[in-house]
Amino acid sequence: MVPARANDNRFRAMRRSAARFVAATAGMFLVGMASAAAPAAKDSPASTTRTITAWSPASPNSTESHVIKAAAQAFNLKQRDFRVDIQFSDVWRYDELVRNAAIGGGLPCLIETDGPLQPGYIWSGFLLALDTFVPKPLLNDLLPSIITQGTYNGRLYSLGQFDSGLGLWGNRRYLRAAGVRVATLEAPCSLAEFEQALQKLTALDGVEYAINFSVYYALSEFSAYALSPIVQGFGGDLIDRTHYQSAKGVLDGPQAVEAMKRFQQWFRNGWSKPIVDRSDDFEQGRTALSWTGNWMYQGYRKALGDDLVLMPLPDLGHGIKTGMGSWGWNITSTCQDPAAAWAFIAHLMSSEEILRITNSNGAVPARRSVLARSPLYGPRGPLRMFALQLAAGLGVPRPKTPAYITIRTAYANAVSAIVAGGDVQAELSKAARIIDADIARNRGYRP
Repeated sequence: MVPARANDNRFRAMRRSAARFVAATAGMFLVGMASAAAPAAKDSPASTTRTITAWSPASPNSTESHVIKAAAQAFNLKQRDFRVDIQFSDVWRYDELVRNAAIGGGLPCLIETDGPLQPGYIWSGFLLALDTFVPKPLLNDLLPSIITQGTYNGRLYSLGQFDSGLGLWGNRRYLRAAGVRVATLEAPCSLAEFEQALQKLTALDGVEYAINFSVYYALSEFSAYALSPIVQGFGGDLIDRTHYQSAKGVLDGPQAVEAMKRFQQWFRNGWSKPIVDRSDDFEQGRTALSWTGNWMYQGYRKALGDDLVLMPLPDLGHGIKTGMGSWGWNITSTCQDPAAAWAFIAHLMSSEEILRITNSNGAVPARRSVLARSPLYGPRGPLRMFALQLAAGLGVPRPKTPAYITIRTAYANAVSAIVAGGDVQAELSKAARIIDADIARNRGYRP
C-alpha cells in the first residue's frame, strides 16, 4: 500500500526496499496458532470459514503470547464463521516491519500497535476507523484513557485491552525513618514537599540517593512516557497541542525549561544519580523512591514485601500529570473482511479476555466493569491508585501526531544531555528545531 503522503522522505526510502524487506522478514514470524487453534467444525466446510490473520509484537514464547493464543483458541472454538490465525514477531523493529509491510501491500487484517505510533499509521492510510463497529455499551464501559489513546481527528481507530500507569514507588522503612508521609491522590506532594523529601531521604544512612528515575532507559520510549509528566507538571509540554504544528516556544518555553532545570538540579544535588550500569537500586535498598510504572509491581513486591508503598506523582504546580497508553488492536485499511476482524477484537474486549490478559501481565484493565473484578486494581487491590488516576483523567497521552517518532527521539536525546549536565535551554531548543523541521518537511502532517 502506498502511503497517503509521498513527501515523507522516510516513506520514499522504505518504498524502494519494501519488497526485499517483506520477503526477508516473512520468516521472522511464528505462526502461533498452527497447532493451538481448533479446526473448523466437521459439519461446517472449511471453505465457508473466513480466516483472519493478526500480527502481534509479543515474543513468540512469552507469557503474553500464550495468553493471546488462548484467546484465539477460545474464539475459534465458540463460533464457526471465523478462524483467527495469530502470528507473533521476534523482530525488534516491529514498527518498521509494519510500515514496510504496508508499503509492500503485505499487511494482515489485524495488527497490534503501540498507542502513540497510531497517528502515524492513520495519517499514512494504514488503518480503518472502528466507529461503526463499537457498540455503545462497550464504549461507555471503557476507561477514558483507552478512548483518548485510540482516537485521532475525531475517529476511533484502536481498542486496547489494557492501559498503563505511572507512579512513585516508595520504601516504607525509609519513609518512616526520614519522617516523609505517604502521599495520596487526594493529598499529593507539592513541589516543595517533594524536594524536602528527596533531601531528607538522601541524608539517611544506607541510602545512596533518594530517587531512581530509570535513566538507563533515557534513550528509549521511557523519556516521553515517564519524564514528560515533569514538563507537563510545570505547565509545559513537548509540542503545542492546539494544532500540533510546532514545538518552538513550548518544548523550549519558560515552563519546560524551568521543569528540566529542576530535574537537572535533583541530579546535581545528589538526590538522584545517572546510573546506567544497574537497574535494581530500588529493590536492593540503595534508593528510597522509584519513579516508574505498574509493570514493576511484582519484582518490587518480591524484594520489599510489606515495605512497598505506591504513591501518585507529585503536583509540581499544575496538578498531577501522569503517563498513560499502551498497545491496541487495529483493523488495517487493506483488510478484505473488516467485519470478521472486528469479531475477534470484540472477543478480545470481552470481560473474560481482558481479565485473562491483565491478570497475566499486570496491566490496568481497559473496562470499568473488569476493574471491579481485578485482584490488582479492584477496590482492595494494591494497584488501585493506577486505575483511579486514569479514571480521573490525570493521564497525559503522548503527543497524538505522526511527528511523535521524531518528538520522542528528540526529547529523549535532550533528557540524556541534560542529565549529563548540558545547558537546558540549548538542549530543549535543539530538540524543538528538530521536531519543527520534521513537521515542515511533511507539510504539517495535514490530512
